[in-house]
Amino acid sequence: MHTSHVLSVPSERALRIVVVSDTHSRPHANACRVVSDLSPDVILHGGDIGDLDVLAPFRALAPVYAVRGNIDEHAPEVPDFIELDVVAGEKRVLKVLLVHRAVYGPKLLPDAAALARRTSASLVICGHSHVPFIGRDQGISLFNPGSIGPKRFDLPITLGLVCASATSTTLQHVSCETGEAWLPGPAAGRRATRA
Repeated sequence: MHTSHVLSVPSERALRIVVVSDTHSRPHANACRVVSDLSPDVILHGGDIGDLDVLAPFRALAPVYAVRGNIDEHAPEVPDFIELDVVAGEKRVLKVLLVHRAVYGPKLLPDAAALARRTSASLVICGHSHVPFIGRDQGISLFNPGSIGPKRFDLPITLGLVCASATSTTLQHVSCETGEAWLPGPAAGRRATRA
């Protein structure tokens, strides 16, 4: 099952899309506060939701679009993937494919690549690995927000912010623990990457 939606860029500013994933029934205690502070127009959940009740506090902040992850067999009403057309007036500025599992390391998985081509996606947003990632493969931008669920190994607890205007799109990770921009390693001074 899949769904498709149209998101309109406000005329006076960029559309703010907050991306969360892999809550596993236990989102971080700061998650709703950090998401609220980012002033989302819409919230995307990249799957492995767990108990669907975890979506309710996010729905109180903005419309939520969520996909089913590999632990979400109990939720057949949640789509396997979602297509999102981001438009400014009559012009499409971004085509997003939201799916739970799409990358292996920095590369698109073959089935995700085929789906991205079939849907004409310019940006694939996914979860599953808990690893925050921004990349590009086969001409398609890739974005994994990381996980806001229980800590796994030494991975950070992060979420994502996509800002889409009529002329540009930026992707950014945010620490769920601090609410600050998050970057791996020594590049901590940079805030965002263009899609």
